[in-house]
Amino acid sequence: MSVQTSKFLSYVLRHAPESIGLTLDVNGWADIADLIDKANAANQPLDIDTLHAVVTESDKKRFKISEDGKRIRAAQGHSVPVALGHAPIEPPPILYHGTATRFLDSIREKGLLAGERQQVHLSSDMLTAEKVGQRHGKPVVLTIDAGRMFSEGISFFQADNGVWLTDTVPPAYIAIEPEGGLP
Repeated sequence: MSVQTSKFLSYVLRHAPESIGLTLDVNGWADIADLIDKANAANQPLDIDTLHAVVTESDKKRFKISEDGKRIRAAQGHSVPVALGHAPIEPPPILYHGTATRFLDSIREKGLLAGERQQVHLSSDMLTAEKVGQRHGKPVVLTIDAGRMFSEGISFFQADNGVWLTDTVPPAYIAIEPEGGLP
């Protein structure tokens, strides 16, 4: 699998399809043949075998190919408006979010906000959250009282790759490790 190709696909399918003249449908799907043609025209070599390798070999499962094999979309993380069509479901009682220590003051004040993405991303395990946090600086893992959020009417969704999604996480539901203890 090519890391460069995976990064290119993430950029195009999550953030900037127009950068190569690609159009996503309302649910974030792109025609695979069109994607390949436009990627190659933009000097980003891509063929069907490479595309399938990136989709199947990625441990993060960032992309999904439609059942008919003709379309592809990013599993989550979009900054362009798409409706992934996930039904709300009950999350595990505890979820985690990895971030960098430099963001803690803002998180304590405002909670977790989607920012440039459509939704906040949460994981069901601390190790994944820690890896995410490392990408942004000195990592810190936040513990999210997802069970209480859900019981109080906040919706959760699960992306095709297992990432948990919600619109926002207010500060009252966040414990910052190693400070411990949920609020």
